[in-house]
Amino acid sequence: MANRFILNETSYHGKGAVSAVAEEAKNRGFKKAFVCSDPDLVKFGVTKKVTDVLDAASLPYELYSDIKPNPTIENVQHGVEEFKKSGADYIVAIGGGSSMDTAKAIGIIINNPEFADVRSLEGVAPTKKPSVPIIAVPTTAGTAAEVTINYVITDAEKDRKMVCVDPHDIPIVAVVDPDMMSSMPKGLTAATGMDALTHAIEGYITKGAWTLSDMFHLKAIEIISASLRGAVENTAEGREGMALGQYIAGMGFSNVGLGIVHSMAHPLGALYDTPHGIANAIILPTVMEYNAPMTGEKYRDIAKAMGVKGTENMTQDEYRKAAVDAVKQLAADVGIPSDLKAIVKAEDIPFLAQSAYDDACRPGNPRDTSVEELAELYRSLL
Repeated sequence: MANRFILNETSYHGKGAVSAVAEEAKNRGFKKAFVCSDPDLVKFGVTKKVTDVLDAASLPYELYSDIKPNPTIENVQHGVEEFKKSGADYIVAIGGGSSMDTAKAIGIIINNPEFADVRSLEGVAPTKKPSVPIIAVPTTAGTAAEVTINYVITDAEKDRKMVCVDPHDIPIVAVVDPDMMSSMPKGLTAATGMDALTHAIEGYITKGAWTLSDMFHLKAIEIISASLRGAVENTAEGREGMALGQYIAGMGFSNVGLGIVHSMAHPLGALYDTPHGIANAIILPTVMEYNAPMTGEKYRDIAKAMGVKGTENMTQDEYRKAAVDAVKQLAADVGIPSDLKAIVKAEDIPFLAQSAYDDACRPGNPRDTSVEELAELYRSLL
């Protein structure tokens, strides 16, 4: 069976890369942009860094900002209607995963109207046409939605997140400019950075992992581990490292899948509105311990990539513990809580466990699991 790998047509990286948005739009003959960005980014002038580029190039656009941190079906439906009214022919998505996920869903539905029921997009939807062209400009270093074929929409009525996987949704252009991330507060920087590390580690041990994806994931683990502490302190080197590291992780996991860290984190976002990166960061060490028996020597590689010395002389138990401990230390250093006590209600665990089992990320986990085992993992974190 052949291994498939899908990436952006074009990506730009580094300080000042945002200027490429106008160049790409003009070169591709686009006429009017539908700019998707969340209200806080608009309020604090981050979105303006991109719209200023469009203004300077005399490129018209319409702004859409009805986007929640965990975007809902209603956000998407409203966005579809606004896109239709706008006369736009491409989308510029500015923000974290929420803005980009909303943009992807809007773009897919516009060109595949038979999927107007947003719930029909869950899982691997058999869409026929590529999304409306998307130029993605991330403002957080974590989700890598600008290079993935995934997006997540919350079904508020059912208190669950729908993971959608569709090669037709990938942005045609990614513009990864660390200057767009410099205004992120410490907490958000830490949370999104740990999300990126989770992508890299889960992608490295998932059932679908292979040589090409392993290459990306190990390098991502190395860069993120070396950069996240600095990014939280807002150093230029830390920001630049995280901008690249999270993108490299996205290049990998988008093509091979994830595991039950994400399966367990998604219901927390749907039920409690827990920031996705925080949920991943808290859950990751516990699930790493759970998955360890099915990972061969890969934890040795993870520990080494995270800067642990002497891994070549360690026993299997030692390097597996070293990898988990390195993750715990990084999370602690950037201020991530160590448990779910302040988030999860014990009476909700049966619902959370079933939701996690039903999640699209669960089958990729290296260790097969059950609803009962997922419930026990949640309980162990209280």
